Amino acid sequence: MTRGRQKAAIVFRQLVYILILLFLVVDFGNVLAVLVTDFYLQAEYYLYALVGKGNSMAVTLKFGDKVTVADVRKLHDMEDVVFDREWFEETEDRNQDAYYMFRDLAKSNSDHETIEANHLRYDITVIPPEMLGSEYIKTVGHYHPRVPGTDISYPEIYQVLQGSATYLLQKVKNGEEDLVLDVVVIKAKKGDLVLVPPGYGHVTINASGETLEMANWVCRDFSSVYEPIKRLSGASYFLLKDGFVKNPLYKNTPAIRHLKPLDHDELGLGSTESMYELINKIEKLRFLTAPQDFTAFLTGVL
Repeated sequence: MTRGRQKAAIVFRQLVYILILLFLVVDFGNVLAVLVTDFYLQAEYYLYALVGKGNSMAVTLKFGDKVTVADVRKLHDMEDVVFDREWFEETEDRNQDAYYMFRDLAKSNSDHETIEANHLRYDITVIPPEMLGSEYIKTVGHYHPRVPGTDISYPEIYQVLQGSATYLLQKVKNGEEDLVLDVVVIKAKKGDLVLVPPGYGHVTINASGETLEMANWVCRDFSSVYEPIKRLSGASYFLLKDGFVKNPLYKNTPAIRHLKPLDHDELGLGSTESMYELINKIEKLRFLTAPQDFTAFLTGVL
């Protein structure tokens, strides 16, 4: 092969590779799909891809030198919390993906050892810009249990990596999960931090036209509690195209308090710094595993 032809062949292969990376390719005869996107926060690179055949799909994310397969939340998993019941009942394909959760991430084995030793977990969640009928797509929503031997529940902290998020936080009366004491909404953009303090359940909503990618740090020693929100058909408010509407199954729901994201200085982070870098200041995250020792800080968040 001449040098000119070799160069042309290399260029052609590169073009083909780029096209594969940039487009969603679907062969309806034998469904083959590839979806690739990348995003940056403080020079960090993440990649998630959807590749599969037939009804078998694998969604993966490359983080550091690790590749993680997603836990996929399907539309049928949202059945108990969807506002638009008529739309849901008329939707035939309830096995379609709603959003993706990548659990227990670390850039290296040594990072994971540090994270695990400190009873923490770092996750990334990806929520495409879809509608649940007349309602913006959201997470199912959950509460956290109490720290053993205390009367305080575990907190959690989020950071938006790409897109924008609407975080709905709600506090209910102990023993009366339908009686709402407080509702807070925090709108966050790329880089913003949102801290969910003890005692609050929370739902994340993607009310934008782009994919939401967000990370969270949380204690790894508990399982989230979904049942109360599912039993009441969702959180105390739903976000529709026309704005928030109350969930009638809750009692005495107060008006929403709209607050700003957490100041980065609270965690010793720069304004554009990824909170994953707290791996190097892991003591800054101890409030997630021992919130009973940080009540002054946590009660002042909202």
